[in-house]
Amino acid sequence: MITILTATYNRYTTLPRLLKSLREQSSKEFEWVLIDDGSSDETQHFVNELKETNLGFELTAVRQNNAGKHAAINSGVVAAKGNWIFIVDSDDALLPDAVETVLASVAAATSSTVGLCYRKAYFSGELLGNEIKTAEPSLISTPTEAGKLFKGDLAYIFRTEVMSKFPFPIFEAEKFVPELYIWNKIGDVGDVVFFTRKVIYLCDYLEDGYSRNFSRHLRANPKGFFIYYWSQFLREKTLFYKVKNLIRSAQCLLYMLLGRP
Repeated sequence: MITILTATYNRYTTLPRLLKSLREQSSKEFEWVLIDDGSSDETQHFVNELKETNLGFELTAVRQNNAGKHAAINSGVVAAKGNWIFIVDSDDALLPDAVETVLASVAAATSSTVGLCYRKAYFSGELLGNEIKTAEPSLISTPTEAGKLFKGDLAYIFRTEVMSKFPFPIFEAEKFVPELYIWNKIGDVGDVVFFTRKVIYLCDYLEDGYSRNFSRHLRANPKGFFIYYWSQFLREKTLFYKVKNLIRSAQCLLYMLLGRP
């Protein structure tokens, strides 16, 4: 069994779409761990209704005070019962064969494999990022290098035992740490298999999401971004990327000195 982990905050309007996609999975060999990060909308009403519904899979719902997606993921990892964790955002959805596809890859994974990664597409069907034209359907890489190759968000699945060793750091009064900071740490201890063409995940970028509000989140979470950019500065091999991450690190230090707006 795998764990589908969803951290949600004020996504009452999109959660039904995700739920529908989970109920339509060709394989029900999964549990859904839903972490409500202190929502102020009707999310809890939605969760209470779910608890009274025969979903066809196990649901674990946890509510916590608003602390950010990274903290909610930490809580979800603790609550997870599956051997692998598939992180699915609350405003996204899965294709019907997603769980079946992941389970097949899990069955074929070697002991050195710590992560699996698939492609995402927009709800329109358009692929996120580059179309990869290779003879092989998969490759082994690091999350950082894969980001340069694919040029688009990817759907990650990690071993639960490995994720539990690398919780997101928590900084007082901050609510965000880039996920790649932890994904890279996981990739340092084993192989991450990237499937170059297989799409299992559908998404959009909402107006209030992190991707559309990068500058504001950087100013509000300088410590969380600093540890990410500094780690990237140390990790990168080329001068261009080292300088890019060094500049971002300096920007974060400046925001720390000036204080958050």
